[in-house]
Amino acid sequence: MTPILLLGAGRMGGAMLEGWRAAGAFAPSDLILCDPHPGDAAMTAVRAGATLNPDNAALGAAQTVLLAVKPQLWREAAAAYAPHIARDAVIVSIAAGVRSADIATAFGRPTARVMPTTAVAIRKGVATVFAPTRIAADAAHALFAPVATVVDVTDEALIDVATAVSGSAPAYLYAFVEALEAAGEAAGLPRHTAQILARATIAGAAALMEASPDDPAELRRQVTSPGGTTEAALKVLQGKGGLDPLLALAVNAAVARARELAG
Repeated sequence: MTPILLLGAGRMGGAMLEGWRAAGAFAPSDLILCDPHPGDAAMTAVRAGATLNPDNAALGAAQTVLLAVKPQLWREAAAAYAPHIARDAVIVSIAAGVRSADIATAFGRPTARVMPTTAVAIRKGVATVFAPTRIAADAAHALFAPVATVVDVTDEALIDVATAVSGSAPAYLYAFVEALEAAGEAAGLPRHTAQILARATIAGAAALMEASPDDPAELRRQVTSPGGTTEAALKVLQGKGGLDPLLALAVNAAVARARELAG
């Protein structure tokens, strides 16, 4: 599947480069990067041996193309690069809201669609894959398995749901931590102390959840003493208008927006 042509080395493309480097997944010499404004991760890869912005003739060597440009730029990228890549190359797209069939038509090659999270940079990502062909699915797994937990869906419409539940979810968590920090400060903690407590506690709880065989409901019960402080707080968080209905509204809003973007 190498060489790999990375179209776009911004936030997500750069996160993939960082994760691949940490995993030792691909030799830098097997990476071809195309980006007019390469970031730090791209330049690190270039210093290690990756190729940056080569002549069009060099693009024909790529066997796998990771389309990581901003969604509004994908057609421009297809017009610029499709004529120069190999006929047997496979396209793996992380362009949010863009249907795999549209990309396959524009590039004229098998296409997989993936919704990843930026934690691929530290090999803790999640990647949801839709691929109508085995060759496209295999290419997507090869790119993301070294840096993410990979989940397949057989209905492309579910990518929009995965976007809302997974792709957008890190922002939900960060917003929760922001709010928890602010609540701690409002209750009397020094700001720096509230920040340390909120961030370290959430990070530790996430690590415990990852390591534990118990589901989140059981882990919640384990730290909720009857009549205690945690139970008092949860009555608010799980009450009317609390987390369950609020997150349902949030996920539905994200799904609706994803479908609007897809046209």
